[in-house]
Amino acid sequence: MVHKKFTRRQLVFTVGTTLAVVFILSFYLWQIAETVSLGYEANNAENAKRALEKEVLRLQAEKAALLSLERVERTARTELGLSDPREDQIIYEDFK
Repeated sequence: MVHKKFTRRQLVFTVGTTLAVVFILSFYLWQIAETVSLGYEANNAENAKRALEKEVLRLQAEKAALLSLERVERTARTELGLSDPREDQIIYEDFK
């Protein structure tokens, strides 16, 4: 049986074509892997955003509770010992 020899041109073309196909497939697989990775990152960022939004709402509710007039007045009377002013402590000024 006689083995047919390839010319240098055929060999270079075959190796070049094979390398091009391998490069294209590798690039395609890398692109898919990056797309999946970016999807996971976007999902994690969205979850973190939702968690921060919930935390902001919780902190706003806590701020409103801490700044409520009833709580401020109760703190002023019990912890600071403040009371309503007497009539002789009130000064009225006429601004004309």
